[in-house]
Amino acid sequence: MFRDTLLTLLGRLTTALGVIALLITLVDILYGIVTRYMVGQAPIWSDELARYCLIASALLIAGNVWVRGEHMRVALLERKLGATARRVLLAYQWLLTLALAMAMTWWSWHYALSVGYFTSQGLGISRTIPMLAMPIGFGLLALQVLLYGPRPLPQPGIDDAASEEPAS
Repeated sequence: MFRDTLLTLLGRLTTALGVIALLITLVDILYGIVTRYMVGQAPIWSDELARYCLIASALLIAGNVWVRGEHMRVALLERKLGATARRVLLAYQWLLTLALAMAMTWWSWHYALSVGYFTSQGLGISRTIPMLAMPIGFGLLALQVLLYGPRPLPQPGIDDAASEEPAS
């Protein structure tokens, strides 16, 4: 119960942050379009900010998308295997996802810190600042995967249709 509540709150928080990053991207792109066609020249930082915000939004919501089963995957084996084989497959998938998310968190943390001496061309800030979206996003993914545990992921469309059928 506590785990599901924590996953829900974490999912809402990360989705809200992802939406904010997308809104910044939208405003930035619109500003770039207006200045390009009204003034004749777009600011040099506009494209760079949009790129960083898009990456941040995708990484921030990755964990919530995984927990809700809305990422792209093929669940054919999960539905066709027996109970024991299915539990083994789910444990393997969970461990693999957790290991990859943790490895990417560690690698991207070191990468983000290693580019601190460089500044971005358009924004003129340390490259570490936008690159921190990677370890934060992968770290949140690892946390959400760890909290979720090795249980079946929801299957949108299939689970929804099964819950809408009247019980006989």
